[in-house]
Amino acid sequence: MKKHNRNYLIFGLLTGGMLLSQVAQGAIALDRTRVIFDGEQKSITLNISNNNKQLPYLAQGWLENAAGEKITSPLVVLPPMQRVEPGASSQIKIEALPAAKQLPQDRESLFYFNLREVPPKADKPNTLQIALQTRVKLFYRPSAIKIDKLATPIQDKLTLNKSGDKMMIKNPTPYYVTIINAAANEKPAVVKGKDFEPVMIAPFGEASLGVKPSELGNRPVLTYINDYGGRPMLTFQCQGNDCKVVENSATKK
Repeated sequence: MKKHNRNYLIFGLLTGGMLLSQVAQGAIALDRTRVIFDGEQKSITLNISNNNKQLPYLAQGWLENAAGEKITSPLVVLPPMQRVEPGASSQIKIEALPAAKQLPQDRESLFYFNLREVPPKADKPNTLQIALQTRVKLFYRPSAIKIDKLATPIQDKLTLNKSGDKMMIKNPTPYYVTIINAAANEKPAVVKGKDFEPVMIAPFGEASLGVKPSELGNRPVLTYINDYGGRPMLTFQCQGNDCKVVENSATKK
């Protein structure tokens, strides 16, 4: 989970005297941290930009399935490669092929969108060339489960269950839900100062939060990522081994 929604060092070419002439700072940037593909649409458009003011870069885009395998159907990236001038912006289209209709229509399907920058060829010897790659989740959301923006957030339906030394989270909705933090009583720090490993719960699925019930107490607070990359908090109240949402900061007035 940690590898999603961040940039990666993809390749380096070093010759001669180990002279680093290019800083590992991304040039090609994406306008979002996750992608929602509405099944009612035939295509969606993503905005990209070249933050380098001096050099043009190539932007290469492709999709992977939930297993991390590169795919060209049922969704496709157009164009797969394009040149972006210094300081300029451009767009990438993700198009649904007819095969998209064969995806489950009662729940979301998970894919990954990848965007790799390809720097211009170095004109100096002894140069280390660096390219960065962004990988974000793409959720195909069938029209049958389109979310009403005015309705109660679907995350309010999540429940927790204390099962021995595990805190289990159950997702009864047809949507993927990603939890990025767990704490007791709205404390800003992660559980007892430990790094919390983000958890993505599949539609109608269940998973362990990776922390003990004793670390969360009877009023656990979980932070999730919404469609817009926001990070609302869910406050639960536990009775016995079962915990239900009593407050969502996204709707708190």
